[in-house]
Amino acid sequence: MKAKLLSLLVVSALSVPVLAATPANTLIVVQGLDDLVSLDPAESNELSSIQTVPSLYQRIVQPNRENPEINEPILVESWKADPKQKSIIFKIKPDAKFASGSPVRPEDILFSYQRAIKMNKSPAFILNVLGWKTDNIDSLLKKVSNDEFEVRWTADVSPDVVLNILSTPIASIVDEKLVSQHIKNNDFGNGWLKMHSAGSGAYKMRTYQPRQAIVLEANPLSPTGAPKTPNVIIKNVPDPASRRLLIEKGDADIARELGTDQVAALAGKAGVKILDIPSAEQVYMAFNTASGNAVLKEPAFWEAARYLVDYKGITEDLMRGQYFIHQSFLPVGLPGALKDNPFTFDPEKAKAILTKAGIENAHFTLDVENKVPYITVAQSIQASFAQANVKVDLLPAAGSQVYSRVRAKQHQAAIRFWIPDYFDAHSNASAFAYNDGQSNTVAWLNGWQIPDISKQTLAALNEADKTKRQSLYTDMQKELQRSSPYVFIDQGKNQIVLRDNVNGYAQGLNADMVYYDKVTK
Repeated sequence: MKAKLLSLLVVSALSVPVLAATPANTLIVVQGLDDLVSLDPAESNELSSIQTVPSLYQRIVQPNRENPEINEPILVESWKADPKQKSIIFKIKPDAKFASGSPVRPEDILFSYQRAIKMNKSPAFILNVLGWKTDNIDSLLKKVSNDEFEVRWTADVSPDVVLNILSTPIASIVDEKLVSQHIKNNDFGNGWLKMHSAGSGAYKMRTYQPRQAIVLEANPLSPTGAPKTPNVIIKNVPDPASRRLLIEKGDADIARELGTDQVAALAGKAGVKILDIPSAEQVYMAFNTASGNAVLKEPAFWEAARYLVDYKGITEDLMRGQYFIHQSFLPVGLPGALKDNPFTFDPEKAKAILTKAGIENAHFTLDVENKVPYITVAQSIQASFAQANVKVDLLPAAGSQVYSRVRAKQHQAAIRFWIPDYFDAHSNASAFAYNDGQSNTVAWLNGWQIPDISKQTLAALNEADKTKRQSLYTDMQKELQRSSPYVFIDQGKNQIVLRDNVNGYAQGLNADMVYYDKVTK
């Protein structure tokens, strides 16, 4: 009977309408899923996948829900660090099991880290911070006993930073025995894991239909306990107005990514409640200095661009409080974030900068996801840049297409967003201020060659004194704020709409801090 009911729910999720009066044992979430490329934790790096992966997988340690600066043990029960030897020995919890029923073994953890490095997908640069590379990863990981394993690293980082990095989604642990059954052409099971799960999270994958729905069912064997709601259906509803209608009528339990108009229309409505949740998401524009468009390599053009963004109009008039102006690469909420915003919309100043530099008839294409807030920001930029005779051609597309173009360095400029991968300043610094010529950082994707700044990034990472370290990040933020191929525009505040009978939903500052396991209704 249970299987039959779930099958009906799956069919409902994949059809156009959603079931009215959602079942008591099923949570219906409506949001956009068009950005999703893969649900393999070693590849997932888009907003929708990062929000979903933690329900399917767990890491050895994860940020505390109330205080993300603290990492708490999840799949391990203890560890012993040796900073001088750059080593940590972990002991696995004796009752830790995957959804398959197999116990979590040292082999699973070593396999998970090794495949993430050797596959070298987009988020691999996070683990590269430890000095982990394809040619040394096997030698840096070791099984100590049937319930212990050793992790070593070559970079000059503290054990605390190592734990922060191992708390990220790419460090999720997969069931090696199950994944190995689906390896084809030495792909480490990546083809299968794009649409299936092999984890120990509160849920396991029931069905995933790209751009339609993700259907999750409870994993009663999860080391952190079975979820309170047996089923979760995350349905792709690209149109925010349709999401608003579904949540208002009670055909959905949670609605995400609603625009300002939709949220305003729901305010005060019976049957719904609106949560305002701090977010570390930052929206920025990046210029690809290696695109072949010569003007995008010019620091003078970068400077002028900072005065051609209507920051106030975007955040106050268009976004109406869902975002606030923030012009630094560290988001407010992370220790050391620079909070001053020195740039304002000033077309005359921008024209003077361009004239002095001899830049005339500037023109570039701008890749952007065809959904709010990104398309809204892009349209504003197109209009405001025109006031300095800079022509911007918009290239709107589904999120997955934009990701693919940027990762292939086929863009000239792009409106993108960034959310820290872990609760440490290096998470953002390693993306925007580091380029070693091979890691998939934001700087590398945009062809920005910065050997000196990259050295500063490593120096800040290696600084043990917290005060000195924060000072180094302050200097770095000021440098990139002054001159870089990025224009940092704003920082978000998540507004999530829930039916008023939904309780226990939790969400944190980072994208992966989305928790369905305690939800009841």
